[in-house]
Amino acid sequence: MAAVFLVMLYEYSPLFYISVITLCFIITAAMVLGWFGFDVPVILRSSDEAESLSTAPEKTMVQVTNPFALELGTKTASITEGITLRPGCLEECVLTCYWGCSIQALQLAMQSHQRGPRLSTPQLFQEALHFQYHHCQSFILDKESKEEQFSQIPADLGITDLGPMPRERYPLVAVLTLAEPDARETYNIVANVAVIHVPDDKYRLSARVLFQHLLTAQGNMYELKPLFMSSDNEGSTRAADPPASGDASEEPQGPGEEAVEEEDDQASEGEWSEAQGKDCVVCQNAPLNRVLLPCRHACVCDGCVSRLQHCPMCRAFVMESFALCQRPPASAETEEEEEEENKDVGGNGDHEE
Repeated sequence: MAAVFLVMLYEYSPLFYISVITLCFIITAAMVLGWFGFDVPVILRSSDEAESLSTAPEKTMVQVTNPFALELGTKTASITEGITLRPGCLEECVLTCYWGCSIQALQLAMQSHQRGPRLSTPQLFQEALHFQYHHCQSFILDKESKEEQFSQIPADLGITDLGPMPRERYPLVAVLTLAEPDARETYNIVANVAVIHVPDDKYRLSARVLFQHLLTAQGNMYELKPLFMSSDNEGSTRAADPPASGDASEEPQGPGEEAVEEEDDQASEGEWSEAQGKDCVVCQNAPLNRVLLPCRHACVCDGCVSRLQHCPMCRAFVMESFALCQRPPASAETEEEEEEENKDVGGNGDHEE
């Protein structure tokens, strides 16, 4: 019956030819795309191909303690009305706000830190800027204090905007430095430099931290970059530092937590504590512990990262990855759990005399 139907369709309808050619084209295109490594449906890939996928190499990381944290305050910010900042430090520190700081002067100051002397005090930083700013204001902060600090350009200066784009000055540069000499010897990171955009009459983009740099006692400079996390499990997406472009919400690096140093990047262990309560977006079972590079999405566990070529969040190609915290292998965890159970059973057993 089927043969008779096909013969009739062949003799009386041109759709038969069109259907056969279309089917052959789809199969051929899928095979070619799969051969060259493009994304094709999983059903077209065999298990041998899946096993042959190369695992993204692991990035070597170094953990350092960051004594500084800085985030924007709750008050609406503007050039004329000022801004509130909420710093947090492990030790007593100094917050210095440079309004209308010259972009070129800041770049030269950063370069001078690498050559020496190290910009570990407000006075040294002020001299390195060659006083190329409109107004400077300093605050002495107590240890672990999270009180908001208000800073504003004096009204008598008559500054309501920083001119049209492109500009030669940053609206605000906030610098955190350690106040006590003994603390500077304790911590490797001696200063936190945050460039903050503050809206004015000419450029009304909302206030945000454009970028942050950590300065070390050895003359190195590292840029804080964000970790992007899924907001499906707990709260909203968090980041160590606001990205230059992106939709992630912001949370600055927490004080006293371990920071991850990745060549030119550092991200805080504050993200690690948040990751503890989140599950892998792939298997939905194991806790997430891997950050994918270069997209910096923290979304998969140690087991799933070896099976990925593309980030499951943004589909970017995965070049490298690093672990948020070192975990023992699954087999070791199982053995430890079994040993604990055996101890509990042995300790709680009843003995008869």
